[in-house]
Amino acid sequence: MAETQLPHKLQLNERHQLTMTGVTEVVSFDDGAVVLQTSLGTLIVQGKELQLKTLSLDGGQVAVDGNISSLSYEEPRAAGGWRRLFG
Repeated sequence: MAETQLPHKLQLNERHQLTMTGVTEVVSFDDGAVVLQTSLGTLIVQGKELQLKTLSLDGGQVAVDGNISSLSYEEPRAAGGWRRLFG
């Protein structure tokens, strides 16, 4: 059975409320950063006083409240990238 890719959407209100879909895993979280695996890559949310308000991984929905200062995606790394470069 093939896994269906969840649509990934973000909505940020006033830099204090972030809601998103397409989240497949919460990798880590604390009051300064939330790291999420999404259907489009790893998303890092940074800020202060961050809290997970909604977490529904069945539907891929997550909400984060707090003082959000940045959102960034990590590009997936190719396996053996350094080995190819130097090997």
